[in-house]
Amino acid sequence: MSRKTWDKALFYAFAAFFVATIGFPFFWQVLNSFKLEKDIFSLTWFPDAYTLANYRKAFQSRPLMEYMGNSIAVSVFATLASMALGSMAAYALARTRIRGTGLILIVVLSVSLLPPVVIVNPIYALIRGMGLLNTRTGLVIVNTLFTLTLTIWFLVPYMHSIPAELEEAAEIDGAGPWICYSRIIMPLVAPGVFTVGILAFIQVWNEYLFALVMNPVRVKLVTVGLKMYESDNYIPWGTIMAASTVIVVPLIAMVLALQKRIISGLTSGGLKE
Repeated sequence: MSRKTWDKALFYAFAAFFVATIGFPFFWQVLNSFKLEKDIFSLTWFPDAYTLANYRKAFQSRPLMEYMGNSIAVSVFATLASMALGSMAAYALARTRIRGTGLILIVVLSVSLLPPVVIVNPIYALIRGMGLLNTRTGLVIVNTLFTLTLTIWFLVPYMHSIPAELEEAAEIDGAGPWICYSRIIMPLVAPGVFTVGILAFIQVWNEYLFALVMNPVRVKLVTVGLKMYESDNYIPWGTIMAASTVIVVPLIAMVLALQKRIISGLTSGGLKE
């Protein structure tokens, strides 16, 4: 076996192991969502009977569609706000010739590394003072603040990859900063903005702590809604796994459908024109 063939076989073996390791929990969840309650903890991987009762209970025992509607609304609006504000901030950091730009990016990154539990109390107090507890608007504001760090950090390299000569030529023709940003920069960094938007959407969709603390009564997201299936004396594992599958499948479908654009966006930021 040649060295090239050996390297290719090793690569595919590692890739298969990685995919199997990552995908096994989801496979196990989907498989158990179709099992009877008594078969979930049995040693039988593939029982004799399967059922859709868990999925019926997932929609009938709790308002799962309402939870998903809340999560979709909060995720979409928070992502759009983060993309709009983050792209402008990234453009300013990439094009403004001032000292300390690198320090600003480090501060932005350090904020994103803070555990949310450390700052949940002051943020809760601020949102309560604004009268936005138990509202989608409050969750949109909080998630926008947290996704902004991700957006700014990832979009600055995309802005740097665009030659400044394009803006200089536009400025000679009388274009101002807003025209340069909206008509020159944004169309060129659209693949990167799209990719970062997908990452921000997934981050908001999976957020749990603030969704639990800020909206304990009226507006529940899917991450909090899953907890509502439990009771003090009983955990319906089959129903929870069915609800989890319904919640995760849209994200997987979105990523698979947009994978080419995501990969294009991830690679384009590293290319210097």
